[in-house]
Parts: sequence; C-alpha cells; structure tokens
Amino acid sequence: MGISRYWNLFRKTVFRFPVTGLVAVFVSGIVFWGAFNWSLELTNTETFCISCHEMKNFLYKEYKTTPHYANRTGVRASCPDCHVPRDWVHKVARKVAATNELYHWMRGSIDTKEKFEAKRLELAQHVWASMRETNSRECRNCHEFDFMSVDSQKPRVFLMHGLAEDWGKTCIDCHQGISHTLPKGNDKDAIMDKLHDRMEKEGIECRLCHEGLTRPPPGDGWD
Repeated sequence: MGISRYWNLFRKTVFRFPVTGLVAVFVSGIVFWGAFNWSLELTNTETFCISCHEMKNFLYKEYKTTPHYANRTGVRASCPDCHVPRDWVHKVARKVAATNELYHWMRGSIDTKEKFEAKRLELAQHVWASMRETNSRECRNCHEFDFMSVDSQKPRVFLMHGLAEDWGKTCIDCHQGISHTLPKGNDKDAIMDKLHDRMEKEGIECRLCHEGLTRPPPGDGWD
C-alpha cells in the first residue's frame, strides 16, 4: 500500500514536471550504481577475504610464505588478484557464485582445521577446474607468454613454457600449489609422470631439464 502510494506520487511528479522527473531518475541511477560498485569493491579486498577465521588461519598463513606475498620485485598478488576477475561482468558473476561460500560459512562447513583439511582436495579441484575453464585468466593478468623475456629465463623454463603453448596447456595445469599447500590425495607425481612420458615420446632432449646428465654408450636403454 505504501509503495503503491509513493509510486503513484512519483508518476504524477514525472508527468507534471518531466524535466525534473528525468533528472531525479538520472541522479537516482547514479546513486544506485555508485552504491552497488562501492559495495562490490568493498568485498574485493584482501582485508575482506581474511575477515573470517577460516581464510585467515587456514590459507592466509601459508600464502604469506610464498613469492606471491613477498618477493624480490615487491609485486604482490593478493587474494582478489588470483580469485576474482577484473572485468565487470565476470566479477559480478563470481560474486554471485560466492554466495554459496557465504552459505557454507554460516553452516560452519569448514570452521575447524580438521574439517578444512578433509575438504581441501575437493575445494582445490573446484578452483583448478574453474581456472582451466577460463584459461587461467587471473594468472594471465600478470603472467602471459608474450610478456616473458626469453633471455631472462633458464633453458628448462623456456622449454616448459614453449611446450605448454604447443600442447594447449594453461598455467594451472603445471602451477598447482604455488600459493597454497597441495592437498593430501593430489597425485602430483602421476601428473609429472604423464608429462615425462609425453616428452619422451616426442623426443624432447632430457638434458634440457636434467642438468649435468650425460648420455651412456649405445645399448644402455637410451636408443
């Protein structure tokens, strides 16, 4: 009843004073848009991310030991840099999806270290799958193949990045656990074995990765 009365009053004002009405609508739109973006950015800070004890005590501590937190260049990649898209549309979509995390926070799904560790592999796999779907979009905000200086890279690094491009791999395929501890149950060795097998089948020179390796005489399994 009250809303209907105010709506009718608003309509009458617009029809009687169209210019004033349009200005009011325009100003209201700006205020709403500003308030929405302000609230969006407020939740897009590291301070907000670690405001719950699950993030602060379980993940933030281990992140602080990695090069993404402190490094020789002084460039820090914080939580939103890695987990929230920069472009507006994908950012809003990510925020909407994050309401599920809020639900589980209220339920206390991972409010103890034991609960968190039990779910760590599942949670990590969700993040890795999401990053594969976007071709590691957030990683590429800072790390892009075209931005890399070949002269500054070790031969092994240059080789692996070249293979990643040729094989259609994305950052997260190789760089799992770079900012957080790898969960128990994640078979990193199996992943590396598959990589090694493919390199061997394609005739990649072993000594490019294994420095100081010498080739045995013919007949010792190399040929």
